[in-house]
Amino acid sequence: MKEYTTKEIRNIAILGHQGSGKTSISEALLYVGKAIEKKGEVERKNTVSDFLVEEQNKLSSLSLSVIPVEWKDYKLNFIDVPGSDEFVGDLSQALEVVKGAVIMIDATKGVEVGTERVWAEIRKRHIPAILYINKMDKENVKFETVLEAIREKLGKKAVPFCWPIGHEENFEGFVNVIEMKARIFDGTDSHDAEIWDEKKPKVEELHNMILESVAETSEELLDLYLSGEEIPEQKIKEALRAGIMEGELTPVIVGSATKTIGVRTLLNMLIDYLPAPDELRPLVGKDAKTGEEVTRLTHDDEPFSAYVFKTLVDPFLGAINFLKINSGTLKLGQEFVLSNKGETKKITNLFAIRGKSQIPCDLFHAGDMCSVAKIEGIETGDTLADPKSQIVYPPVAIPTPVIYIAVHPKNKNDEDKISMALHRLNTEDPTFVIQRNKETSQLLLGGQGMTHLNYVLERMKTMFKVDIEIDDQKIVYRETIKKTVSAEGKHKKQSGGAGQFGHVWIKFEPSEKLFEFSEDVFGGAVPRNYFPAVEKGLLEIIESGPLAGFPVINLKATLYDGSFHPVDSNEISFKLAAALAFKEAMKTAQPTILEPIVKVEVTIKDQFVGDVMGDMNKRRGRVLGMNQSEGFQMVIAEVPEAEIVKYAIDLKAMTQGSGSFTREFLRYEEVPHQLIDKIVEAYKK
Repeated sequence: MKEYTTKEIRNIAILGHQGSGKTSISEALLYVGKAIEKKGEVERKNTVSDFLVEEQNKLSSLSLSVIPVEWKDYKLNFIDVPGSDEFVGDLSQALEVVKGAVIMIDATKGVEVGTERVWAEIRKRHIPAILYINKMDKENVKFETVLEAIREKLGKKAVPFCWPIGHEENFEGFVNVIEMKARIFDGTDSHDAEIWDEKKPKVEELHNMILESVAETSEELLDLYLSGEEIPEQKIKEALRAGIMEGELTPVIVGSATKTIGVRTLLNMLIDYLPAPDELRPLVGKDAKTGEEVTRLTHDDEPFSAYVFKTLVDPFLGAINFLKINSGTLKLGQEFVLSNKGETKKITNLFAIRGKSQIPCDLFHAGDMCSVAKIEGIETGDTLADPKSQIVYPPVAIPTPVIYIAVHPKNKNDEDKISMALHRLNTEDPTFVIQRNKETSQLLLGGQGMTHLNYVLERMKTMFKVDIEIDDQKIVYRETIKKTVSAEGKHKKQSGGAGQFGHVWIKFEPSEKLFEFSEDVFGGAVPRNYFPAVEKGLLEIIESGPLAGFPVINLKATLYDGSFHPVDSNEISFKLAAALAFKEAMKTAQPTILEPIVKVEVTIKDQFVGDVMGDMNKRRGRVLGMNQSEGFQMVIAEVPEAEIVKYAIDLKAMTQGSGSFTREFLRYEEVPHQLIDKIVEAYKK
């Protein structure tokens, strides 16, 4: 692969709902660009972008892949992004490093939930896009209905740049509305044709509509348009490009990825209409030493800097890091600093990556994407920088988990391997978390949904040969008391020689704090040097409460009386006396169970608000309020954690896959009386 300068590069995300044809269009782009001799097929498990065993087994993309395509002296770095909303980490990282997007739409299904989700994400980031209506050769396709849905759900700025010729199995090609040329596909190539008479009125109407939009961009073009003169094609393209890059216009084209229809047109439009890396806004970071804000232009003559947007764990090569060069150039042997960590490294292995294939290249220019391997310590979200000019780019925010499962190896001999495997995979995918809960003795895996977590488990099995069994997460309850009581604790032991003697009276009462200890002893009934032993004895005993063994919180203990023996008293005696006082007090202090309460923010479409709020009430939740934003509602509620263990699954079912939520621990609250016995029974088992 030859070197490409910044102006000759396009960085583009391929987005869409699951099954819309993202992987198929990647194959078609590679085929047309002559990077491969024969197109792979998802069903045959031989595509370039779905190279992981787990993806081939599921027939679905589960991790982003980079697909560089060379076309007409340009290099287009495509990032094929998984369609499932559970791989939100890959989506966010991809959108951090691209300047344009292709959104795939399945002509047989129209605008789906995933389409709306990725559209909202690119709008938020002001990324221009082209909509590719795929599968135009399938049955029951009504192009105008799909177009209407696009304009209704994605905005009126979507304009057809192509009009289909034929439909279903007779779909042959399309009329390019801008160039006013018909293109017919014959199975191996396309050729120009006359525009069908019945198509002319509609195509001319669209052409005139686009010309009118173009004319409004400048007085010069408006004069030409009003006087009936022809606007030069180059001027039309320049005006359209400006409109597309500003988000005022979104081209819609048609085709079939499997039949390679519309792929050349797509490539040409991506070059003509989407920005090069040095266009649009400059990049902003912070000086690694001073913390002051710094901007970088995507030019070769700026100091080198790059952002790591993906890490892939290879069983032979170790970690492969995908970089986007934000400024300067990168070459083999170059020294750099991991500026967010302060570590100096050297490039020993540099290449472009296409799926899993490595294409060696000694130099990459500003704006390009490349990969490095065999360099320890580089992780997703890191910044690589020139040692003399160290900038740190803000890493993409990592979403918090919405579902947890407990995991343990089927084979006990794999106990050590499981931890190592999970931490290796966590460098590849930082959107899942690993937690060891000492109280429940569970190893917890948190992620964005069961598809996401199952993918992690499958990777463990195929890469590290560790078979995993899963259980439900156990809720971490607490215990407390509701009544103020006083109790005596006396520890006395005599067995020849020095004995043991400790005697205390302690008042126990509810508190706002987790634990408070105070003393109110008069006349030296308990010497001051034994106070710490009493407190230590209480701290140890409250680790296991009287009902089900949960830690006791919100407790105040006041030592107010007792006695001691001048010879037999010691620290251990008073520790044990304090524990006895606690046990005695719990008989009458009305102990109860506390459960964790979490704050949830549930984002849903307007039509699902009633269902979600009704369901939240059934889960003992309290709805605190609602916020509205662009056709979506955010329901804010507090709910017991025990009621939302599998909420990620239930919410999808309730909202046809369109709902999402975040969760955050708030506090502990008393469990309703009727549930206490059930919890105690479950945990005593």
